[in-house]
Amino acid sequence: MEIINLVRWQDILDVIIVAAIVYRVLLIIKGTRAAHMLTGLGLLFVAFLFSGKLRLYTIDWIIQSLWAQIVLAVIILFQPEIRKALAHMGKAKFLPSFSSAEELRSREEIVKASVSLSNRNLGALMVIERENSLDDIMEIGTQLDAKVSQEILLSIFHPSSPIHDGAVVIRGNRIISAGCFLPLTLSARLSKSFGTRHRAGIGLTEETDAVVIIVSEETGIISVAVAGKIMKNMDAGKLRDLLTESFSHAKGKKK
Repeated sequence: MEIINLVRWQDILDVIIVAAIVYRVLLIIKGTRAAHMLTGLGLLFVAFLFSGKLRLYTIDWIIQSLWAQIVLAVIILFQPEIRKALAHMGKAKFLPSFSSAEELRSREEIVKASVSLSNRNLGALMVIERENSLDDIMEIGTQLDAKVSQEILLSIFHPSSPIHDGAVVIRGNRIISAGCFLPLTLSARLSKSFGTRHRAGIGLTEETDAVVIIVSEETGIISVAVAGKIMKNMDAGKLRDLLTESFSHAKGKKK
């Protein structure tokens, strides 16, 4: 009872705010490389705690000597996640960015464009943003801010276009940027048959929750990368169903 009497309302508010910040940070890094790095740092911290108790003096000395450098390394390694966290704080969404009808129309335009590109064997890389902000990716590309349409997507990825080799980033029902460069996956398990477009698409989805549509220039096959995994041989129906499921799930998490 004495402990309860010592607890102030400010202490409760303090704990709630810290818990909310930690929860948001964990949501941002969930499913990214940063999550694996955080796990490794957690194990290192546990080793540091036990090394003193178990009198493992060499390990204890090494960890203590490197602690300052580890803090600096964390800041460098987590730079993209820190930027995303700050961006999310300033971009809290209380209302959907566009209506359901516009959302369905945009998806249909993306599906039609993907099929048209596939039939013409035109390579394409289309990134659809979900919860994680892609501002750092879009900054590198050519700013467009155009409404999603099959015609615009076909013109962007036509070989005569100067930005056809890069990725298009779509937010809501707008094409925000084109000619963007994506991080390539470093996975050694990936098939050697995958080219740069596929590796770039998988690489981005390893770090964010974006959905990436890839059209192969050599075969015309449509693939979709989500959460570091790739699904090949997509037709119009499968692609439409996958987009509907992906963005319905994203909306469910927001509510």
